[in-house]
Amino acid sequence: MKSIGGLMFVLGLGSFLLHYLGMEFKLLMWIDNWGPSTGTAIRIGLVVVGAVLWLVAGRQEKAVAAE
Repeated sequence: MKSIGGLMFVLGLGSFLLHYLGMEFKLLMWIDNWGPSTGTAIRIGLVVVGAVLWLVAGRQEKAVAAE
């Protein structure tokens, strides 16, 4: 889960930054099909959900290692 969360975070943040430079990841080109505001919401959602997954999985990993 930690790697999936990290990937979502990096792709969301990268997509957010590249969008304002007029570029986009080919994998995430579908995001703007519903309009720019929905695309921005999806990007923010990717960043937030990815960060949460990454943090929670990291804490669980530490808890398992401590046992």
